[in-house]
Amino acid sequence: MPKIILKGTPASIGVIEGKVKVVNDPYTHNFKKGDILVTEMTNPRFVLLIHKAAAIITDIGGQLCHAAITAREFKIPCIVGTENATTVLKNGQKVIVNATEGNVYETK
Repeated sequence: MPKIILKGTPASIGVIEGKVKVVNDPYTHNFKKGDILVTEMTNPRFVLLIHKAAAIITDIGGQLCHAAITAREFKIPCIVGTENATTVLKNGQKVIVNATEGNVYETK
C-alpha cells in the first residue's frame, strides 16, 4: 500500500499518477504536458499550464478557489489547501494524486 505524503481538500475528483512540477511563476518554468502542477495558488496566468496538467495541487484554497473551479472545467483532478505541497513535493517526484480522497501518495 503506498504511503500518504500529503493531504488536502478534494476540489475536482479523479486519480492520476505522474511527475511533480513545482511552479512559482507561470512564465518561467519547464512544464510539460502530463506533469502535475504544484503551486501555492493559481490565477488566470496559470491557465496555459493547467491546460497541460494531469492534476493540480495547491498550498492554499478551497472549493471555490481558482484552481478548484478551473480544474473542474478542465476535468482534471485537483487537491487544494494542503498548506505545504510546494515544500513537501519535489520536481520530478512520482506521485499518485487521489483527488477523490484528497490524498497524495508516494510511488516506488
